[in-house]
Amino acid sequence: MSETPAPRFRPVLDRFAAYRPGRAVVSPDGRTFKLSSNESPHGPLPSVQEAIERAARDVNRYPDNSATALAEAIAAEHGVAPEQVVVGCGSVGVAQMLLEAVAEPGAEIVYAWRSFEAYPLLVALSGATGVQVPLRDEVHDLAAMAGAITERTRLVFVCNPNNPTGTVVHRAELEAFLARVPADCLVVLDEAYTEYVRDDGVVDGLELLPAHPNLLVLRTFSKAYGLAGLRTGFAIAHAPVAEAVRKTYLPFSVNSIAQAAGIASLAAKGELLERVEATVKERDRVHAALTAGGWTVPPSEANFVWLRLGDRTLEFAAACEEQGVSVRPFDGEGARVSIGSAEENDAFLAVARAFTAR
Repeated sequence: MSETPAPRFRPVLDRFAAYRPGRAVVSPDGRTFKLSSNESPHGPLPSVQEAIERAARDVNRYPDNSATALAEAIAAEHGVAPEQVVVGCGSVGVAQMLLEAVAEPGAEIVYAWRSFEAYPLLVALSGATGVQVPLRDEVHDLAAMAGAITERTRLVFVCNPNNPTGTVVHRAELEAFLARVPADCLVVLDEAYTEYVRDDGVVDGLELLPAHPNLLVLRTFSKAYGLAGLRTGFAIAHAPVAEAVRKTYLPFSVNSIAQAAGIASLAAKGELLERVEATVKERDRVHAALTAGGWTVPPSEANFVWLRLGDRTLEFAAACEEQGVSVRPFDGEGARVSIGSAEENDAFLAVARAFTAR
């Protein structure tokens, strides 16, 4: 009997490793400290929780496909026109929309490496070719990235602060980079962690937007706003760019609860940023404790720290897991450790101290 033919799938899937989210682990005594996904340790504020509960009463209805009220709230918050705003299913969802708008076979997408691990996955699925430019001293090498741009380059991702290193590029180097990028190449400034930045040399990407029609700024409600479970991100760009990207939106992919929570979170921004400040203080405390313990840790402007561990990466991750601490290891490179509550951070620091004492 002849074999039944199998369904045909795209050849790229044969060499494709799906995204693996950070996971929680449990120590022998039942403790769990999840520091693997850069989540906020805080739940929604009471006003946001109330908005979520109200919106949940109407989940038998489809959401506003255009997310009009949320887009208007984002526009008002950032001083732009609503037509400049694109809302999507997390900043990753918006990044996918961007690639659907610009990528095709033969096109090239440039990004630093190591950077956000979703970039190569999204690029591969888009049919375009990814061009990875190595970091220099854990920071984007913008001069080398500009040099990697060819006539086939459609889009460049610049993650600032960079995930997973937490490092940043400053205004002068970013402006010099933008001056070198051809006008027909889209630059995506991924600012998922912008609320945690305290380095005065880092420019808010929205300040650069008016002078650069090919610039798009990508943001999210998942990190500082503590809405990771509701998957809401947005981009701000010049109106023609935003209009093109909106055409790729998967209908109803930003649900009504997420839209309501986003609006309520913007209204409660002052309270939320108090929580962000607490995370920044914890970040600085963790960084100081690690460096005092002999670790080499690049300065971080995000809600995580980066440990360059090389071939000891998985060993360190296993040591953390034994104590119920989950971190994000990148085999052969290093580990990214999120900043959580003081208790979670202390549990991680105890493992780090014990590891250096081996």
